[in-house]
Amino acid sequence: MKSRPIGYYVHHHGFGHRTRAEAIASACSRRVVLLGTGLGEAGIDLPDDRLAPSRFDGRDDAANRPAGLHYAPLDHAGIRARVARITGWIAEERPSLMVVDVSVEMAMLARLASVPTIVVRLNGERDDPAHLEAFRGAAALLAPFHPALENAGTPEWVRKKTRYLPGITNQPVAEPSQAGRILVVFGRGGAPFDGERLAQAARACPQWQWRAIGPVVAPECLPPNLSLAGWSSEPEREIARAEIVVGAAGDGLVAAVLAASRPFICIPEHRPFGEQRATAAGLEATKAALTLPEWPEATSWPGLLEEVQHLPSHAQNALHHPDGAIRAGEWLARMAESLPSELEHAG
Repeated sequence: MKSRPIGYYVHHHGFGHRTRAEAIASACSRRVVLLGTGLGEAGIDLPDDRLAPSRFDGRDDAANRPAGLHYAPLDHAGIRARVARITGWIAEERPSLMVVDVSVEMAMLARLASVPTIVVRLNGERDDPAHLEAFRGAAALLAPFHPALENAGTPEWVRKKTRYLPGITNQPVAEPSQAGRILVVFGRGGAPFDGERLAQAARACPQWQWRAIGPVVAPECLPPNLSLAGWSSEPEREIARAEIVVGAAGDGLVAAVLAASRPFICIPEHRPFGEQRATAAGLEATKAALTLPEWPEATSWPGLLEEVQHLPSHAQNALHHPDGAIRAGEWLARMAESLPSELEHAG
């Protein structure tokens, strides 16, 4: 008899959710089926639920949305088709477990379809009714970060229900850093960065070679010590080659920087529920990164680059686990084995 799969819902905003899902799926002994928009042949490709294909800000423009939901626009054909596709797959495949990374609505849908859920819990102030109800209905919660980075206001019952699994990332590339190289990382979750500000920083530090990956609006005049590489399919390799990394506080980038153990200047981006601000605060408190509230003036960069090189390397090592994806895969396999039998016994 074919073993029951683990379903893994992948949110389409940004790139970190899919990277994390693929790392866990590769390390899990059970069959893991990814479900999400834009997956193509990598999983179950779901109809788009966005109000506009090029925009997703988490707002549904619904005047009477229930408090237990975040995103529930009315009369949306893509959402109707999406729900039908997911519940049809659940009815046919009978998954033993559904991992939700991340969506309150998908967590509730899976629970309504009688599937135990593991909800991926991101950092920040997620104490609103929708998040708390999704957490309450889950069999367990997965936090892809070290407990030292936990938001101070997280309720104790949520912490106790959480399995903290830092280090869920692709294995770091085993190659030395290149002296004098700064890598600036911009993710897909936000708007393209103003390249003129990046050019000003590079001009203020001519002894450093600056390289940016991700969406950047090219400046009118590119200084000779700045290169714009665009989107990279191998960010781990780029991070390994850098002497210093500059970027936001998203889980994927933070995990990759900690895995490579590179000095890190962290500039958190605005995200719902203060997700990146919470992570940045934890990095600063543990001295694992130099954190800034916003992109600094060009004249500040020489001093910042000097300061970040004096942070203790052991601070980063304490927040990382080299086998994070393996540990997550093994834990999900155990949960997939135990939860159906526990529920049958309870019944």
